[in-house]
Order: sequence, then structure tokens, then C-alpha cells
Amino acid sequence: MKSRYTRQPKPPKPTDGEVAILRVLWQRGPSTVRDVWDQLSPRQEIGYTTVLKRMQIMLVKGLLACDKSVHSHVYRAARSKTQTQRQVIRHLLERVFSGSVPKLVMQALATQRATPAELAEIRKLLDEIERGSK
Repeated sequence: MKSRYTRQPKPPKPTDGEVAILRVLWQRGPSTVRDVWDQLSPRQEIGYTTVLKRMQIMLVKGLLACDKSVHSHVYRAARSKTQTQRQVIRHLLERVFSGSVPKLVMQALATQRATPAELAEIRKLLDEIERGSK
């Protein structure tokens, strides 16, 4: 009998190569290995079999789901882009910034200058948080 206190396993953190594949799937939607490879190969020197193997590993890790009802298997991201981004940020926040949100934000803004439009978006989000609407 399973305990009601059993903790759900944390989803795996994607590697850089896996994030590249996820980006293609988030942009294109469900795709075959060939579709993903066609998108990645002009930007990176990567072989079809490398993409295939990586996607098979991602399937086992739970990062991808696969529709095997068609001849060419169609893969999709198992989690949304937002879910994955939040998971990676939580991991980074704990490992590198000891849970300090201000330190993470300050370093992010110090590392790459935000555009005026991005700063306006950040101000809007901060205002919403202060009003308690998020």
C-alpha cells in the first residue's frame, strides 16, 4: 500500500541539447524526429541519429511523449515551456542563489541589459505582485 505522504518524483532537468529539442517542439508542436532534425541541423552540426537517440532518452526521462499510432512516431514536449522554465529557474535559484530571488533577478539584469519594453513588462509584473493579483 502506498503512503499518502509519498512524494512525487521531480521531473528531470533538461540538458542544453534537450532544451534545443524542446524549443523546436514548443515552437512547432508535435513533430517527427526528421522535423526536429531539419530545424536543428542548419544551426548546429548534429546528426539525425544523434537527435533520434536524444529524443529516445528524453522519452524515457519523461521529457517527451510519443504518439506511436502513426508510422513515423510523433513526439511532443511532455510539459509546457512555462512549466519547464519554472522548473529550471527553481533549480538554479536553489543551487546557485541559495533561494534568493532578489540575487537571481539582480544578476540576470546585470548580465544582460533589458530593453525599455522589457523593463516596462517587469514593472507591470512587480505592480501586479504588489497588488496581490498574481
